[in-house]
Amino acid sequence: MGNGWHRFHFRASAAALIAASLPCLAQADHAYKYFRVGNATAASGAVAKAGYALMGGGTDLDEAFQWLCGRAGGGDFLVLRARGDDDYNPYVHKLCPKLNSVATLIIPSREAALDPEVAHRIAEASALFIAGGDQANYINFWMGTPVQTALNDAVARGIPLGGTSAGLAVMGEYAYSAQGDKPDDADLSSALAMSDPFGPRITLVHGFLSIPVLRGIITDTHFAKRNRMGRLLVFLARGSEPDGKPLPPPGLGIRGIGVEQGAAVLVEPDGAARVIGHGSAYFIDARNAYGILIGGKFGVMALHKPITFGPFDVQKVAPRQAFNLKTWSGDATRHKLSIRKGKVISTQAGGSVY
Repeated sequence: MGNGWHRFHFRASAAALIAASLPCLAQADHAYKYFRVGNATAASGAVAKAGYALMGGGTDLDEAFQWLCGRAGGGDFLVLRARGDDDYNPYVHKLCPKLNSVATLIIPSREAALDPEVAHRIAEASALFIAGGDQANYINFWMGTPVQTALNDAVARGIPLGGTSAGLAVMGEYAYSAQGDKPDDADLSSALAMSDPFGPRITLVHGFLSIPVLRGIITDTHFAKRNRMGRLLVFLARGSEPDGKPLPPPGLGIRGIGVEQGAAVLVEPDGAARVIGHGSAYFIDARNAYGILIGGKFGVMALHKPITFGPFDVQKVAPRQAFNLKTWSGDATRHKLSIRKGKVISTQAGGSVY
């Protein structure tokens, strides 16, 4: 997120915000931290409208946050983090003045995730947003706790939910968890992922969030900026052949959404979606992709060797264009990709483009 701008804004409006804010409830007595601006009491009668904002990371996109705010019914907007501070509070509070409150809940451990007050704060929210950071923390700290239960209960009630960067990474039915990364590891590159699809850093989890329209989908972020097409194809291959063997029909493969930095995909519960911001989104179908031997004969992925897999059907959707997740079609340019011996090969002119 744009921390520099947000911090400047906080200083400029500190007096007004401090007057409107609740005290932090967490410093001495709780493992979590909670910061709130606006009304101290939760809104009564707020009618939320379901929807999902898939944000690719980078500078925060006002339009995406305003879309989420508009679905909160004038209620309470809650930012969830495992690390960081309350930088989002002044940003969202200024952007969406009709909200009853804006709060940030920092849940930095499993101990914090087990505190009943944490689940209560999630339950009273009218809109939820999972910030960026390290998705391994979200999985390690929140999965299998009341936080996960409260999030999925909120989705079932029709509470709108958004996520950026690591927050988006955990929104699909399948997620790259980054649990195999060490503190000094560089970003998992496409080249590294394709060199060994069963390497220790290819860590995937299933079912952290249960968003009906995102079933059978895995997401990735900062997409073109960090050249992540190859690694998302590896995640899709692993989802299609989790043990190196093809899944039997009807569970044949999964699909992926890659969102560019500075862009977002706004998704309705019925699957209707549109791309906004300053980049494209990529909708990738792996349901007919297999481990393929170089001679063209169907085989399986080779363990601990450069991957050969495909073909993947890719649809690239530009800003202000529409796509439907239910029909998996929209205003897109289409091409096919395959991976051959750890390199992406495209049907576009010029062959390998990633």
